[in-house]
Amino acid sequence: MTVLRLSDIKRSDVESLLFQHGLNLTLVAEGETIPGSFWGDDEAGIIGHTVYARGDTPVHSVLHEAGHLIVLPPERRGAVHTDATDSIEEEDAVCYLQIALGGLLPGVGRERIMADMDAWGYTFRLGSARAWFEQDAENARTWLIARGLL
Repeated sequence: MTVLRLSDIKRSDVESLLFQHGLNLTLVAEGETIPGSFWGDDEAGIIGHTVYARGDTPVHSVLHEAGHLIVLPPERRGAVHTDATDSIEEEDAVCYLQIALGGLLPGVGRERIMADMDAWGYTFRLGSARAWFEQDAENARTWLIARGLL
């Protein structure tokens, strides 16, 4: 199975999902460097209230970077450029949120996001994103609920 790319789904669905959280999606031309990308290559980037991606950007990457912005108070988002993580707890919450957001995208779903996270190389104590999400992510879920994000 190949990783699900932004060009494989309706971009308007992603734009709508991000807009609900006060974010914008800006598409970068094929072959161009993605602004604000921490990992480079085809990985999504963040600057301020905007998630940057190309058609070949993995959907899980778009959702992960959007998650970094979503967990921040709107007044802090404007200062974000490339790296937004403050803590391990926040990173865990972002991973949980990217899976939850994937469940809201038509034709994507949580299972696909978790499989693509595994294919990318995310590592979790229980060996897979699914095992972590279902059995070991209570702290991340609690963190998100406490902030009104779930």
